[in-house]
Amino acid sequence: MEPYWSISQSLYNQGMMRLSSLLYSGVFATGLAQQIVSDPQSACEGLRSSFSAPHVTVNLAQYVKAGTNVSLPTSNGTEQCGNTNPTVSVDLCRIAANVATSNRSEITLEMWLPSNWTGRFLSIGNGGLGGCIQYADLAYTTSYGFASVGANNGYNGTSGIGFLNNAETVTDFAYRSLHTGVVIGKQLTKAYYEKEHTKSYYLGCSTGGRQGFKEAQDFPDDFDGIVAGAPALAFNNLSTWSGRSFLVTGSPNASTFLSPDLWALVHEDILAQCDGLDGVTDGIIEDNDLCAYRPENLQCGGTNSTGCLTAPQVRTVREIFTDYYGLNGSIIYSRMNYGSELTARFIYYNGQPFPYTEGWYRYAIYNDPTWSAAGLTLEDAAYAAAKNPSNIETWNGDLSGFQRSGGKLLHYHGLTDAVITSDNSPRYYNHVSNTMALPSSDLDEFYRFFRISGMDHCSGGVGAWGIGQNAQVLKGTEQTAQNNVLLRIVDWVENGNAPETVTGYKYINDTVSLGVDFERSHCKYPTRNTCIDPDNYKKPEAWKCV
Repeated sequence: MEPYWSISQSLYNQGMMRLSSLLYSGVFATGLAQQIVSDPQSACEGLRSSFSAPHVTVNLAQYVKAGTNVSLPTSNGTEQCGNTNPTVSVDLCRIAANVATSNRSEITLEMWLPSNWTGRFLSIGNGGLGGCIQYADLAYTTSYGFASVGANNGYNGTSGIGFLNNAETVTDFAYRSLHTGVVIGKQLTKAYYEKEHTKSYYLGCSTGGRQGFKEAQDFPDDFDGIVAGAPALAFNNLSTWSGRSFLVTGSPNASTFLSPDLWALVHEDILAQCDGLDGVTDGIIEDNDLCAYRPENLQCGGTNSTGCLTAPQVRTVREIFTDYYGLNGSIIYSRMNYGSELTARFIYYNGQPFPYTEGWYRYAIYNDPTWSAAGLTLEDAAYAAAKNPSNIETWNGDLSGFQRSGGKLLHYHGLTDAVITSDNSPRYYNHVSNTMALPSSDLDEFYRFFRISGMDHCSGGVGAWGIGQNAQVLKGTEQTAQNNVLLRIVDWVENGNAPETVTGYKYINDTVSLGVDFERSHCKYPTRNTCIDPDNYKKPEAWKCV
């Protein structure tokens, strides 16, 4: 779940070592199963020849002992993915396979089958435009006893070039890779353990968040429980919005461009105007909707030309924080969220076209490798939205099939996300409410959405962003359903304990070994967090959902 950059490997290793010790001390509420395969190594290696399914070729069936540093492939573009060799914390059977999805497309998948299997199946998602299996997430989820599968979205790498003149690969990326991985993964699970799984789960963020919603919309029986973070919903429009920032800021020599230092100035001004609206000044904005930011406050006056913004720069800031509309007056995408600018200045506001916008338009929309996002127009936006290959937009507001199946969906989004504006998530939530004619009290039965203040894109940030969404955020003490969304979705599905809040942790210098700086319970939308005890704002009881 690291679509645009990798969180430090050292933090990951700290978390996995701590997780391993916790697992064997038996503190996890989900419990651990006894070994159920009498000769796991032979059973694993035998799958190479014994497993049979249409269009499936098993290339690797390897038994891996706990503590092993798993060697990953480094060819065919996978080096772009930023994966590092993960260390597994439990004995497991590792399967690598190719699955033909058409006469000109195939996916690569990995199935990891742990010795501590709890009877649960899980699929992980992908990120960005990536044809990247998220190996760290396989290690993380198998440590909890899930039989876990991940696939490569139909190609290797992150540029999108695999889509060029191949609509079948685009279809794999849009939905087929993940769904196929689920189908084959469940068959492999049964073949290895010689019994069916009991419950099926999903964990993903960014593109992985979109994939989770795509499954809920189009394959409602695939999963009993879905955790979907920072979802890339309205995908074609998101790709356009991502490219729009360059058109707004211009290149570094343009009068409309703000340097990184000026964006830091804007950030401080945003906090000065809006930070205290939640009841305490702590460097974190709890609800963007309360902030009516005026960049005109920084307008240069008279002879003053330092520590301020020119009129063109003020217009740039205002446009960045304004919803983006298309030719017919309908919204393309929501404004950028406040508090994201310290990170976004190096991603979207750096004076260069956004590479993922170019990758999607070049290879999936226009099949033209020379197309440049520097020339992006509203006509391009309309064309991409109309083409909507394989219905990748993922904007269906009818989740009734998932509701009828008894599924549960836990949706979260960081409020300082610098890649996918967090304002788009409540827009989708309200779209579901309107489409299904259900108030929040009824949606709560199967779909709950949490805004995580101070969280950047999927992880990181100034807030209490560690909610158990991946191995990097283990807090070094007991994991429970309250502070770990993966455990929460299991508890909700299997015990009916739905989340009212999600508790997150912020580590000192984002380093697990240094301990917890503060913790905070994040509210279920549409409520928001308000501080009722400013002197103790680092404690969760100092906050109230209103």
